Amino acid sequence: MPVQLNHTIVHARDNRESAEFFTDLLGLDITAEWGPFIAVDLNNSVTLDFATIPAESLTPQHYAFLVSEEEFTAAYEKIEARGVEHWADPHQKVPGEINTNDGGRGVYFLDPSGHAMELITVPYGGWPV
Repeated sequence: MPVQLNHTIVHARDNRESAEFFTDLLGLDITAEWGPFIAVDLNNSVTLDFATIPAESLTPQHYAFLVSEEEFTAAYEKIEARGVEHWADPHQKVPGEINTNDGGRGVYFLDPSGHAMELITVPYGGWPV
């Protein structure tokens, strides 16, 4: 069996707020809740398990998601409509724009806990030939 990522824990100020922000933005569902975790299935057998931790213990992470053109358009419309600050680059030097790296579209924004989120429609380096 090949090695596959099964799940990862995403620390949050408020696990419900972060999970709902994420699911609403990408049209996903909360799939399970147990103990301190609220799980979101990414449709590729991987879950993000959001867990509340003290705000002073949060260390911002980067999470990048490969999405379809249609999913990107829908998510970006929500980002703009809600006034979510966003950038075309990871260094936050090109505000309010998207990028067209590798022949696709991409955008960076922060989730409610300050994690750097990235949506891309083409993987880095482009699609394999």
